Amino acid sequence: MNSLLTALITKRIVATVSALLVVAIGCGAGIWQLGRAETKMALAANLQARQQMPILNANKGPWSLEEARERRMIARGQYIPEAAIWLDNRPRPIPPVGSNNAQSGFYLMMPLKLEGGGEVLWVNRGWAPRNNENRETLPPVQTSNTVVSVEGIVFAHPGKVYELGGGKNAVEKDKPRIEQNFDLATESKLHSWAQAPFILREVEVGSDDGLLREWPPLTSGVDRHYAYAFQWFALAFAGFVFWLVTGLRQYKRQGFANGDQG
Repeated sequence: MNSLLTALITKRIVATVSALLVVAIGCGAGIWQLGRAETKMALAANLQARQQMPILNANKGPWSLEEARERRMIARGQYIPEAAIWLDNRPRPIPPVGSNNAQSGFYLMMPLKLEGGGEVLWVNRGWAPRNNENRETLPPVQTSNTVVSVEGIVFAHPGKVYELGGGKNAVEKDKPRIEQNFDLATESKLHSWAQAPFILREVEVGSDDGLLREWPPLTSGVDRHYAYAFQWFALAFAGFVFWLVTGLRQYKRQGFANGDQG
């Protein structure tokens, strides 16, 4: 047994250290992927629990972000379409069945002036596809010019994408804009109005306005994390098996060379 251990480890220091690194990296990455999956599951469970709470009414605020985060909310007011922001490079939330390609488009962020007060609530009204021939051509969307009721889920922001450069060009506050990201504080300073410290992501209510609101669940991607974890654990196992098999072969060759043939 001692001679076997010597042949596997002592005489193969480089191979042993390499195998240990592969096993450590594989197991560590696999455990991290499992942790990511568990985190998403916990977030989804928390979101579902908060959505079971009573629906908030934006018109009976003001509400803080801590009070309203991830809860259902209804709001009644009138849209301000001239201040709309089109968030670019947003893939379609749920691709069509049978499609593996993410279709690029916009999220439409539009301020809603709440009825009975002067506060503004930014609403993520949904997703619309980009014009592939001219990205400056905005999708046709219908917006009511009367008071509307909106229902959705409260979030801190609509999600961020990578943006090159930190500088912002001068903007005209009374014209729709195409932006990469959305910042509540920036919009509050630009328009000099009182606004809620969160955004409302509108849910599908059957309105035919040219926007899609099929939002993916927070648990989307969990299966992918499990698959990645399996691949990392498989890599660690393969590294160990390769180290063991090559060591045993070397041990047997040395035994034959020394005349130990049984």
